[in-house]
Amino acid sequence: MSLLEIKKLHYSIDDNGSKMNIIDDISLSVGLGKLVVLTGPNGGGKTSLAKLIMGIAQPTAGSILLDGQDISALDVYSRARLGISYAFQQPTRIKGITVNELLSMAVGKEVAPEECCRYLTSVGLCSGDYLNRALDSSLSGGEMKRIEIASILARHSKINIFDEPEAGIDLWSFAQLTETFKRMHEKRDSAIIIISHQERILELADEIIVISDGKIQQQGSKDEIFPKIMGEVQFSCNYIRDMNAEARI
Repeated sequence: MSLLEIKKLHYSIDDNGSKMNIIDDISLSVGLGKLVVLTGPNGGGKTSLAKLIMGIAQPTAGSILLDGQDISALDVYSRARLGISYAFQQPTRIKGITVNELLSMAVGKEVAPEECCRYLTSVGLCSGDYLNRALDSSLSGGEMKRIEIASILARHSKINIFDEPEAGIDLWSFAQLTETFKRMHEKRDSAIIIISHQERILELADEIIVISDGKIQQQGSKDEIFPKIMGEVQFSCNYIRDMNAEARI
């Protein structure tokens, strides 16, 4: 039995009196120890699917099962208690809360500074500079993103969802995060779902799922899907280059 099962999931919204399908009949499963990357064009439904798994949005139809339990009707807090974590593309700032306090909240008890240091170091931050910093506007978007990912690591959840973790992060920190995802994957004690377009993250995947127009367009192992994606990107780049060349004639 898979750790996470999604069966015939639908999600639609009202668009000026007409129904707009955001997620259209998606079924998939994610096993314990697997790293799955969701990719595809912007607006294709990747983030919406992740939010349905987390319980931030509720499906129109279909079901979501965790360890065989139907969690489709549970709210986000209940799903978090069951072991699902979500790192937003744009993390929320929380005034009056320090980084140390956030990590302690994630663990569910007070966390010693040396333990906080391990989590922060894994995302490329020096704990001495950040432990007592407030989660406010004094932190950059990239710093907030890394701190949120550190809090996810601290929770040791069954399912860890990361929405475009590379957004707003410098190249050095991105290299650190890539190594962090590798180490998480090597432990094989949780499932990792990453929304990303980055080649280096796609190369970490056990399975790549391409989502567009609310549907799964391609799904398979990294060795099967990754070359197809790169071929499509190359074709698109060549097409645009040729069109620009014709326009200059």
